[in-house]
Amino acid sequence: MRLLDRYLFRELLTPLAYCLGGFLIFWNAYDLFTELQELQERKLHLLDVLEYAAAMTPAFLVTVLPVGLLLALLYTLTNHARYNEITAMRAAGVSLWRLCVPYFIVGLVMSAVLFGMNEWCVPRSADWANRILTRHVQKPGDFEIHNQFHGFANARAHRFWQFDEYQVRTTEMTGPNVSWTQPDGSWRQLHASRAIRNNGVWTFFNVKEFEQSNAAAQFLPLLETNVLAVPEFDETQAEIQSEIKISGHQGLRNARKADIPLKDIFGYLRLHPSLSRADSRWLFTKFYGRLAAPWTCLVVVLIAIPFGAASGRRNLFFGVAGSIFICFSYFVIQSVCLALGSAPNGHLPAWLAAWLPNIFFGVTGLVLTARVR
Repeated sequence: MRLLDRYLFRELLTPLAYCLGGFLIFWNAYDLFTELQELQERKLHLLDVLEYAAAMTPAFLVTVLPVGLLLALLYTLTNHARYNEITAMRAAGVSLWRLCVPYFIVGLVMSAVLFGMNEWCVPRSADWANRILTRHVQKPGDFEIHNQFHGFANARAHRFWQFDEYQVRTTEMTGPNVSWTQPDGSWRQLHASRAIRNNGVWTFFNVKEFEQSNAAAQFLPLLETNVLAVPEFDETQAEIQSEIKISGHQGLRNARKADIPLKDIFGYLRLHPSLSRADSRWLFTKFYGRLAAPWTCLVVVLIAIPFGAASGRRNLFFGVAGSIFICFSYFVIQSVCLALGSAPNGHLPAWLAAWLPNIFFGVTGLVLTARVR
């Protein structure tokens, strides 16, 4: 690695560490103060509160990482331009594109980090935070997941589940009712007091099973037993949680951000091969948004270079003001595009709605960088 590259890395990584540290301290403090009453009701001790703050840190980090990178880049580049260091480097024969290679490397690494944290760290840390909250005091509904229908559908297997409660921690259902079709076209229903999945097999208790043939107008009793294992029911815990989670998001129509992990989206699509047009547009907008979100870090680099690398003596607070304006513009355009992409009328294709902010700001950054003198 050239001496110049090491210098540029050091000058960027130092303010980046300060920015991320400051943002995380502020965000954690704000979150703890807003949830102070809840933490007291849960009777958490000091060590529990510190552990809870650590568990919430990954969720905060994925939010502040692009903003912190943008602020650090603008600060670093503005500082270099203020003391004519960029002018000196370019006069020595180093092009602006070659000079910015360390920044592109940092942007790519941060994009990979953001993707990994969004897909693996944030979901696990959210579960960790929930376990800490319920460590000493449990409230009704802490471990249950519900959707508005209290059930889910496996359209692939033509099987439909309904239940009163589903406990995530124990994978236990209360009051399950399962309906499914047979190869000959007849329907069957299974009613039970509870069900639990052990070793990949669903076991039902106090079971009554009914069958409706094509000729019959009502369900006829078929089986009644205390315990029944049904290995044919292959719905996993992860599929149930992703189904209910996505159903809850669909009810909210939360198009502001891509906040559903890709594995949950794939699981839902596997269970529902034939979605309605409205649900398909909404879900694929989430899917493409999830893929596009990590590239925000690289787009940040592209847009920060022309704003910060222009020659001239400027105040260092120019970078702060520029970062606020750029972040505001980016997230406004992103929210509008995701809303248009997930709309039932289909104002934008799902992939374009997710990628348009990155394309717009990335191309704008490339054009402005090429015009920097």
